[in-house]
Amino acid sequence: MASLRGIYFLTTLFLGSFFGSVFMLAPFLPLMLISPAWYRWLTDRIVAIWLTLPVALLEMVFGAKVVITGDGFIPGERSVIIMNHRTRLDWMFLWDCLLRYSYLRLEKICLKATLKAVPGFGWAMQVASFIFIHRKWEDDRRHVGAMLDYFCAIREPLQLLIFPEGTDLTANTRARSDVFAEKNGLQKYEYVLHPRTTGFTFIVESLRKGDNLDAVHDITVAYPQNIPQTERHLVTGQFPREIHFHVQRYPVKALPEGTTELQDWCQERWREKEQRLRDFYTGGHCFDTSGRSRIPPCKSEFRVMLIKMASLVYWTGFIMLSFTALYYSSLLRYYLLLVTVFFVAQERVVGGLEVLELACHRWRNLPEKAAAANETEKSK
Repeated sequence: MASLRGIYFLTTLFLGSFFGSVFMLAPFLPLMLISPAWYRWLTDRIVAIWLTLPVALLEMVFGAKVVITGDGFIPGERSVIIMNHRTRLDWMFLWDCLLRYSYLRLEKICLKATLKAVPGFGWAMQVASFIFIHRKWEDDRRHVGAMLDYFCAIREPLQLLIFPEGTDLTANTRARSDVFAEKNGLQKYEYVLHPRTTGFTFIVESLRKGDNLDAVHDITVAYPQNIPQTERHLVTGQFPREIHFHVQRYPVKALPEGTTELQDWCQERWREKEQRLRDFYTGGHCFDTSGRSRIPPCKSEFRVMLIKMASLVYWTGFIMLSFTALYYSSLLRYYLLLVTVFFVAQERVVGGLEVLELACHRWRNLPEKAAAANETEKSK
């Protein structure tokens, strides 16, 4: 049965992302033609403003408690974040952790391509240059490589979240993971799925080659009570009472060099996760009895509280103002219609704003490449 709390949560997030995409992000889309790097710098910060909204709602309105243990983050460092995929919503809950220990503007996510077509949410994700994949490595390799090369070329610092398991943990996906384990003589897991290491190694090696990687953050997430597996559970009001993150930081220099060794390293992290989660759920529902990370957060709880309060006030006022302005202004209604048509059309024709951004970057660099080619020819 639907819950008023759940409907309020999802409706607020949708309206914030929809009106934010139309009125806050769309006016700056032409900037990608002038300078993709400046476009990236500006839109990342606008999107980060919206990312504070789910955190504010979860913690201040619905009372979710966040516990972070382990190494924490060094603020601003460039990293790949690998995390177990307990529910379809883990990526959103991670923002509670990153708000305290990092900068939300740095985060990018690898996620399934179907999400980019979702009005509001998908539009903002396209503008944010999230990496959309089809879960077929033959098709995804070229796009993922192009996106990573672009981030390295414009010196864009990022914290890229990937889920090596490929999908969330359910009875069906666990059964498929068990079949894979039997075929390959591996241990069967109960609390995680066997990771797919090809994408992980490709991403780490690409960012390391582009000198755009400082560390890998291995995060284990757990929910002692009320595990919201899908958006439907949020609609019915099943919000997590507590969200536990255990962070392990591995400097890039500590990672293996070879591809095979890096794959083995990732698999070893998942064997550790399985035991860590077993101890969590069968024990005292905590990763560390201290309840604190070894590295203090870069923001105090007071500052985090102020950010959350400001987010609730801003987005509530922004949504109300958007409705009011649309009611009184026919010009804004035409603008809304035009922008909506543009977002839908460009996704179907071009493939998404992140693809268009890549094309703009390549177009702007054609003269430099041509000049370099001419110099090479002259030197011969």
